[in-house]
Amino acid sequence: MDSTRQSAYQEERHHLERTLSVLESRLQELEAIARYYGTDFTEQALESAREKARQKLAKALVEPYFGRLDFQEEDSEQKQPLYIGKSGTEDEDSDNPLVVDWRAPIASLFYSFTGGDGPATYVSPDGPISGTVHLKRNLVVRNRELSRVVDTYVRGSANLGVTDEFLLYRLGENKDHRLRDIVSTIQSEQDQIIRAPKNTALVIQGVAGSGKTTVALHRLAYLLYQYRENIRAERMIIFAPNRMFLDYISGVLPELGVGDIQQTTFTDWALELLDNEVTPADPSPHLAYWFRPGPDRPSIHEQIPGLYKGSTAFKDLIDSALQYYDENGVPSQDYEPFPGSLLPAATIRHWYYVDNRHEPLARKRERTLARIKRWQEMELDNIWEAHLKKEYKKKANAKWRAFAKGWHEMTPLTFYSQLFDPAKRLIDFPPSLLARIPRPVAELTAKILKKKQAMWEDLAPLVYIRHRLYGISGLRFDHVVIDEAQDFSPFQIVLLKLHTPGDSFTILGDLAQGIHSYQGIEQWEAFIELFPEDQSAFYRLSRSYRSTMEIIRFANAVLSEYSESFRPAVPVFRSGEKVKLVRLSEGQTVDWVRKMAIRLRKGSSETAAVITRTGERSAEIHAALEAAGIPATLIQADKTEYAGGLSVLPVYLAKGLEFDAVLLLDVDSFHYDGGVQDAKLLYVGATRALHELWVLYEEEPSPLLKWEIGDFAEFVDGNI
Repeated sequence: MDSTRQSAYQEERHHLERTLSVLESRLQELEAIARYYGTDFTEQALESAREKARQKLAKALVEPYFGRLDFQEEDSEQKQPLYIGKSGTEDEDSDNPLVVDWRAPIASLFYSFTGGDGPATYVSPDGPISGTVHLKRNLVVRNRELSRVVDTYVRGSANLGVTDEFLLYRLGENKDHRLRDIVSTIQSEQDQIIRAPKNTALVIQGVAGSGKTTVALHRLAYLLYQYRENIRAERMIIFAPNRMFLDYISGVLPELGVGDIQQTTFTDWALELLDNEVTPADPSPHLAYWFRPGPDRPSIHEQIPGLYKGSTAFKDLIDSALQYYDENGVPSQDYEPFPGSLLPAATIRHWYYVDNRHEPLARKRERTLARIKRWQEMELDNIWEAHLKKEYKKKANAKWRAFAKGWHEMTPLTFYSQLFDPAKRLIDFPPSLLARIPRPVAELTAKILKKKQAMWEDLAPLVYIRHRLYGISGLRFDHVVIDEAQDFSPFQIVLLKLHTPGDSFTILGDLAQGIHSYQGIEQWEAFIELFPEDQSAFYRLSRSYRSTMEIIRFANAVLSEYSESFRPAVPVFRSGEKVKLVRLSEGQTVDWVRKMAIRLRKGSSETAAVITRTGERSAEIHAALEAAGIPATLIQADKTEYAGGLSVLPVYLAKGLEFDAVLLLDVDSFHYDGGVQDAKLLYVGATRALHELWVLYEEEPSPLLKWEIGDFAEFVDGNI
């Protein structure tokens, strides 16, 4: 270590000792205060605040900060050293904070400043503040020990050439079984997204490994800090692709000091709103149909149920059907509960269409029927003769039951079913309306709904109908995050907009990973056009931080020839082993995987994955590993937890996950026979690997591998 670095290290070590001393002293003071367990509300609130402070200080003692920025404001004669950490702490002995919260306005300079001698500016609550950056330093503190000091900018010095040194150091670390925060390595383009205004719908196209999921989670933490007076964690929600992915990302927000944010899947959220009136249809046949390998796989066409029922055109059809029900559902005849008493149909319609015009449809019906019932009771009260009153009451009750039954009560399922199934139809919809539904869509949907089940694409329409029938009170969101949004539909976005008055969204995904070709979108404009132009913003994250250059170049090569709109990922300059293309003889794959699994367990990889083309193949490989006594986790569609170690899973369940090493199986001419869908699947599988990627095939390789290998991949034999 040269003298300059040695001096910097000693300076930072002394500062760390002082910081830890202050934090420890404050924690001891709080620990000395007896816990309050009584019932006094004020004391409970004070104890809650103290406990949060204890937890914050205890966490800060392990890693109080990760960066330093020396900044001098324009009108100041002194530069101010600022230490940036996950949470802020005031310094009682100085005007400067002990630690600046990474979300504070001035901390944005640590992420946005990339060098140069010109002025640097950040936006404070009082307006823009300009000044000079003298030093930008990355620090690694582990278990109260300073382990790394990296200067990425020193004013007046020549280019240090270490701008990415700290980033590469962090990226080179092995993965455990949880996604990590990136607060110490947030890049400038990521910081722009994190700090974007709240009431803006952000649509983010991010290549595999660009950190888009982590950026979205950090954005939640930032919004709670910046808008803490008018936003609450319990009114924020994350929609993830599956429950296992929720488990995988579960550690990020607590590490950032954020709790109480709802985390769910769209399916679970929708089913809860529907009071479990339907159950989800088994997706296995659906997935097997769309993901089966070979030349007989289905082609995309306009009558695919998921694409049609996810469109705004289908939402318009439902609006037309609901309007027709509203306009024609009210009985047209007068109501005569007993002789001498008559309620004109015009009065009933006035009560429904005028007096209850602001109510949702089912409530209008309920309130109008309740008013008719009250009118009937008042009419009966005007009869003085006891025997006549008894006789008329009996007749009136019978008339009432028939009248109410004739005005059909609707639930989301009963109304939705009538659009597809003639046998369920109680409303005489116009033929021109029903003709807008393609026959294959109607027949398949009717068959599923008859079992009181629903496919993924039915959930948004069902919840939308529920809202039109009963309203959406009490279900508003301050902010919504949608991950893997390329698999969402425009109808789902429209539905979630109803729950989010400020249009505060973070919508993220990767069109190159849109492997569910039977649902979702092909272009982000399908979502952007749903928001006002001045309330939306589009961001593109092209830099991949996950994988080595060799793996990214391999993945780009797989997809580039099969999609004209594909923009290749730009890798961080982190080189590693070449991608290994392994040719095996017929029937050798299972034995090879067993041997390789043993090798990986003995190596440095903490997480590894065997990724297959189908779920059936995953089950076969997993059984072979178990029989050999090799611990492994089989990941299936209903899996709720990610345990790390060695995993076996089909490629269509791999999105969002990452592993130190990946074995991609059966990349042959049958299982990956070419075309955009196969290319996207292989791209997804390849980009799960951080450090090592092995691509296996028996006999004939996939056409997706038949390009010039270059210097990023190599053919190897199957010997281990």
